[in-house]
Amino acid sequence: MIRHLAPIASIALFSLGNLSCKTNSMTHVDNKNDATPTGVLSFLTTRDGNFEVYTMTADGKNVTNLTNNQALDFWSSWSPDGKYILFYSNRDGNNEIYRMDADGNNPINLSNHPSNDYLPCWSPDGKKIAFTSDRDHKSREIYTMNRDGSEIARLTSNDLFEEVPTWSMDSRKILFTRQIKEPGDTSHAANGEIFIMDANGKNEKRLTFKKGYDSGAKFSPDGKQIAFYGPTEDGNFELFVMNSDGSNIINLTNDMLEDYSPSWSPDGKWIAYSSGTSAQYDVWLIHVGTRKKIRLTTEPKRNETPVWKPD
Repeated sequence: MIRHLAPIASIALFSLGNLSCKTNSMTHVDNKNDATPTGVLSFLTTRDGNFEVYTMTADGKNVTNLTNNQALDFWSSWSPDGKYILFYSNRDGNNEIYRMDADGNNPINLSNHPSNDYLPCWSPDGKKIAFTSDRDHKSREIYTMNRDGSEIARLTSNDLFEEVPTWSMDSRKILFTRQIKEPGDTSHAANGEIFIMDANGKNEKRLTFKKGYDSGAKFSPDGKQIAFYGPTEDGNFELFVMNSDGSNIINLTNDMLEDYSPSWSPDGKWIAYSSGTSAQYDVWLIHVGTRKKIRLTTEPKRNETPVWKPD
């Protein structure tokens, strides 16, 4: 289902194998006109034995463990001013949404509910947090709350699994994934498609109509494009970009690896993402224009779900 969102101890770890032999597109493309990526990224890693939230600079250096807890700590979303990070953790016995300072200090439980709450995302205006929860339905619905955890509002109400709510740059729309079954499909398989709705849950519109499970949609900084991940016809997961209305879908990564979890750089020139196969997933960057790829992590186990810090 969400291949990059599997924060459980029983998850199968896969072997990376001879990564450098997989595809020529793995190598760096030299272009003197390419800007060097800058800034800070948060990401997830199991290098200390369980999932923790880390940060690093865009050159792969200055790696810092922010959460450093024996419990599972997963996901990350920066506040627009870069002072705080949202994540979710089961350190209180169930999955709750936390806010911490950008240096990892002062973690605060915002959701504080006996249900499981997941995948928080801060609105660009800093006022709201979108998230998913099983508090009203086991398949999970999409909710919003104020930045302090107050005034929780349920946006979706159905029997379908939904995940990864993210905001438009004006904070007026929310992208999300819905797991649906197409008419006439008699199999047990379900399709993941990208939808968009108003920030109050109204005016839903389906954006993708492709086979397989598509998810992780995020608007580009100028709002003109959406990056997401999904399978190709042969079943390999790649990063795609499309226009904001769902038209003109383009395979961005186009390699033999499994590619997930796109995050745009603040200037819109680069996308950070998870890539790998077998026992090794790493954080990579790809230049949207030239397709130049840069591998940032090499630490064994899982390094994934990068998120660029706002300028």
